[in-house]
Amino acid sequence: MFEKVNPSHPDKIADRIAGGIIDLAYRKEKDPKIAVEVLIGHGNCTVIVETSADIDEIDVAKVIARIAGNVGFDIHIVPQDKHLANNQKNTIRCGDNGIFKGMPLTAEQKELSHIARDLYSLCPYDGKFIINGIELTICQSNVSSRILERLYPGAKVNPLGDWTGGINVDTGATNRKLGSDMADGVTGGGLHGKDLSKADVSVNIYAFLEAQKTGKPVEFCCSIGDEKVNGVPYSEIVETARKYISDIGGFEKFAEWGLV
Repeated sequence: MFEKVNPSHPDKIADRIAGGIIDLAYRKEKDPKIAVEVLIGHGNCTVIVETSADIDEIDVAKVIARIAGNVGFDIHIVPQDKHLANNQKNTIRCGDNGIFKGMPLTAEQKELSHIARDLYSLCPYDGKFIINGIELTICQSNVSSRILERLYPGAKVNPLGDWTGGINVDTGATNRKLGSDMADGVTGGGLHGKDLSKADVSVNIYAFLEAQKTGKPVEFCCSIGDEKVNGVPYSEIVETARKYISDIGGFEKFAEWGLV
């Protein structure tokens, strides 16, 4: 049983905006400290940025416009708390408390991820999908249900009829689609709107990769300030996550689909 949303779902639009702002920070510094929250919907976007990097409000507005189109915006950029900043002052170490679980992806999860991506390449609009054994539910906006029924015979398609979605009819917020992003690996914090020092990003990515490599569940626990997590140097975990994000194409691209 698994649920997946596509990059045009309002929550994923919020994640993508947050990711785009994180990318701005990494273009300014190698290891910026930044946390971003985004709320968007009905023509308005509110963004709060806590950061060590010198980010311009104009550049943030350009990220919003590029991803969300013509919306009003309210942008707040403030320095990171000095106590949090001091945690990372001399070395790379864990930026937060957390528990993390990496789970091997199931065949069912992989199948729905492929369906969501294939359909998005044809219909790049708000969509949400569920698979439960052999039962597939497809809710895809801005396309005729008859077309979808031909593409996916036997699926439950748009049960309430054709619909339009997106930020003009719904709201989105960062990290509200953790199940879609992480499948069975959901524990605590979300993946998006944070730099690599944050365990919610780096340890989650590391745990996910370890589970896919070993084919077995893995669990990690850390406290803020830790220089090792389960015996692994935190700097190694960060570099593993950095390569993963780089290979994908950045934090904004990572936000499109998450880990699954």
